[in-house]
Amino acid sequence: MNNYVLECCADSVQSAINAEKGGANRIELCSALVIGGLSPSLCLFDEVMKNCSIKVNVLLRPRFGDFCYDDYEIEIIKNEIKMFRERGANGVVIGVLKPDGTLDMEKMKYLMEETKGIDVTLHRAFDVAKDPYKTLEQAKEMGVNTILTSGQKNSAMEGAELLKDLVSKSENVDILIGSGVSAEVIKPLYDITKATSYHMSGKVTLESRMTYRKEGVSMGAAGVSEFEIFETSVEKVKAASELLKAL
Repeated sequence: MNNYVLECCADSVQSAINAEKGGANRIELCSALVIGGLSPSLCLFDEVMKNCSIKVNVLLRPRFGDFCYDDYEIEIIKNEIKMFRERGANGVVIGVLKPDGTLDMEKMKYLMEETKGIDVTLHRAFDVAKDPYKTLEQAKEMGVNTILTSGQKNSAMEGAELLKDLVSKSENVDILIGSGVSAEVIKPLYDITKATSYHMSGKVTLESRMTYRKEGVSMGAAGVSEFEIFETSVEKVKAASELLKAL
């Protein structure tokens, strides 16, 4: 396959470098991948741009939790779009829902005004929207370039049948398949869906460099160790990249 997309989500400079070394052709940059990803800092973006030559899209998610944002949060996202666009981002990754599970067209269009010539991905807010087909049509209407989706399931393999439908109806919107994507599942996903764009973390768990470890003190979510680091694996990305090339 020649015209494939292999996007890696990364929340550190080293992960972004590893993604490029492995053969990814785009990065989705974020922070806090352990909670699904939040907006990265400008300093992280600048350091990634300094050390990587592939395209960088930026996830803009101001907090953990749902995608039903208040006016303050919408202003934060809009200002982040402007900031990263002016700094040279290839695109932004956004999504806003109404309380009833429909896409918030008014707020989305307000955000789209600031995108001005950069790519827009509708993130996995799509996967918790009420009606995927209507949401796809709304994304087309707004000029969204890409939809990142698992087919409204916990993993892309579980959502493969919906993904197949979405690809067939997508027209000018690229369906970017994510969640549980690895070299092991890309071929069966492609056979079912014919999708050419895939999103993965390719992460491995590394031991902390800390030799002294204070027990009984947690910095965040219960059950998440401060002495384990998630990092994108060159080998995992390379395996996926080579498989896509061979399809």
